[in-house]
Amino acid sequence: MNRSAIRESAFKLLYSSEIQKDFEQEQIDIFLEDNNITKNEEIEYIKNSFFGIRENITQIEKLISNNLTQKWTIERISRIDIAILKLAIYEIVYSKLPYKVVINEAVELAKKYGEDSSKSFINGILASIVKELNISE
Repeated sequence: MNRSAIRESAFKLLYSSEIQKDFEQEQIDIFLEDNNITKNEEIEYIKNSFFGIRENITQIEKLISNNLTQKWTIERISRIDIAILKLAIYEIVYSKLPYKVVINEAVELAKKYGEDSSKSFINGILASIVKELNISE
C-alpha cells in the first residue's frame, strides 16, 4: 500500500470510530483484518494516527472550533469531514508532515467521500489552521 492508501485506511478507521463512540482495540484489530492490512509499517501508521488523535483530541478539536465561522459549531460538521480534519491536523501538527501534502491528501479524501462542499470546507479550515499556527514548509 502506498502512503495515500494507508492514509485512506486510517481515515476509514477514524470515521468508524466517529460513528461508534466506544471504539476499542478489538475493533481496530478487526478493521485491520477485514481490510487485509498486514504489513507492520501500515499497521503502525494507522494505529499511531488513531491513538495520537485520541491522545490529542482536545487540542485538535479546539483548532477546528477556533477556525470555524461564527455560524458553525463542530457538532454541525459531518462525521466524514470531521474524520478527515482530525487526521490532517494530527499529521500536520503532531507528525510534522509537510502541510501542503497533507492538505492535498485531505482534499482528495473529501472529494472521494464527502459532499460537494467538503473539499473547499476542508481546504479552508486546514489553511486557516496552518496560518494560525504559523507553520512553514
